[in-house]
Amino acid sequence: MPPSINTRAVYIPPAERGLPALALHVIGMVDSYMLWLGVTEELPDTVQNAPCSGSLCKDWACAMPPSGCQMLGPVSPLFRTSGSDIALSMAQRLAQKFRKQIFLSVDIPSVYLAAPYGSRLLLDAEKRIVEALDYNVAL
Repeated sequence: MPPSINTRAVYIPPAERGLPALALHVIGMVDSYMLWLGVTEELPDTVQNAPCSGSLCKDWACAMPPSGCQMLGPVSPLFRTSGSDIALSMAQRLAQKFRKQIFLSVDIPSVYLAAPYGSRLLLDAEKRIVEALDYNVAL
């Protein structure tokens, strides 16, 4: 049976007042994941529509899993705007954890990242990405 490609949309509720809800779109492929993480106004039931109103190329990176005795694998920005390197380091951590190639696009406006809870937003988002990928591995 040929390997399958699966997709999944995940709604991430706001962790703090004043922070936006996030949407995560996961495409699981053979030995790689393509992920889009962005702010959404969609409800949990319609979160699969969130990428349609987002931007894939705002902060987009590709990371390879480490090989041999390397601690971290190579990572490269595919496209980024000035002032955002979130996808680069997050993709590298995810590739290390899951031992798969990661394509990650982060579409979070800087106004939310500069907010007092901006780092909390990113930490919660990365935890939810890990949960979603753990779920994909279990499938």
